[in-house]
Amino acid sequence: MNPQRIILILPCCIGDVVLGTAALAALRRAYPAALIDWAVGSWSRAAIEGHPALNGILDTGADANPVKTRAGMARFVRQLRAGNYDLAVSLSRSPLMSLAVLLSRIPVRAGLNSGGRGFGYTVRAKIDPNVPRHEAEIYLDVVHALGIDTTDCHANVPVTEADYGAMCDRLAISGIFAPHIVINPAGGRNPGMVMDAKRYPPDKLAALTNRLVAEFGAYPILIGGKDDAALIDAVRRKVKPPNVTFAGALTFGEIGALAADALVYIGNDTGLTHYAAASGARTVMIMGPTDPRRYAPFAPNALALWKTADVPARGVAAGVRADWDWSRDGIGVEDALTQIMAFLRR
Repeated sequence: MNPQRIILILPCCIGDVVLGTAALAALRRAYPAALIDWAVGSWSRAAIEGHPALNGILDTGADANPVKTRAGMARFVRQLRAGNYDLAVSLSRSPLMSLAVLLSRIPVRAGLNSGGRGFGYTVRAKIDPNVPRHEAEIYLDVVHALGIDTTDCHANVPVTEADYGAMCDRLAISGIFAPHIVINPAGGRNPGMVMDAKRYPPDKLAALTNRLVAEFGAYPILIGGKDDAALIDAVRRKVKPPNVTFAGALTFGEIGALAADALVYIGNDTGLTHYAAASGARTVMIMGPTDPRRYAPFAPNALALWKTADVPARGVAAGVRADWDWSRDGIGVEDALTQIMAFLRR
């Protein structure tokens, strides 16, 4: 098989899309001359737009699942047919997506098959939802089912020189010239679900930040989305000054540049933390009610902090334990600090 036009399908959400770049890397390595587009939603497209392994974006709209309505199904099928693709690689578990790809008439259709949901694919990667495996590895199974080598393929979103330059200008304007630590207290919210329990408590995150700032003489920079200002401020008030915040002020590329140039990036199990790791940053993901076997960063220079806890075997699709408590079930500041120090010094 030598496809000329490939559509990679994974509409939502940011963390999943970033993890899907490992599959993109394998496809590009196998088919260097092919046109590769990504069908992605408007919430997540900025995370991969301009990726050097991509030729284009097929915008699926604002919904987490663009084919959940008849109108959405018809629209997406028209988009797929208009692309004249000869290979579809679907990383979505939705049976409706499987149907949409079947109706697209794309000759070769590879996708995930969980409990018969992959009926619309000609090449099926069987998965057991009850077996905890990393999401990126599951995505790579689809590519591997096509006979493609997936060795050494990791999540990747290369940082451009333009983004480095823009971020350097921002730091200079803010008077930041010392080594910096990036702190992201947000996460747990996207068009697919709301899971605020993923967020490490602000007082614990501030205490951890203060200890690292004292140890390394680094400048703390707090980041998040435009809707995270109150959460960021709850941490900032307890972080020893001077510090600076960027709430909804940075592009994805600038976040990647800021993180990649930092002493360390620290965040929750969220899309931006996956993005930082994929940008090459030394990344620490603080995990609590989600399983690192499924959702840890899929990049070489990353650390997942987790206190072994009882979490749903089926992953976030099963929700969060109703009685989840960070003080009892999550990693403490001292344990987190010990592991981060070892990570940075190795």
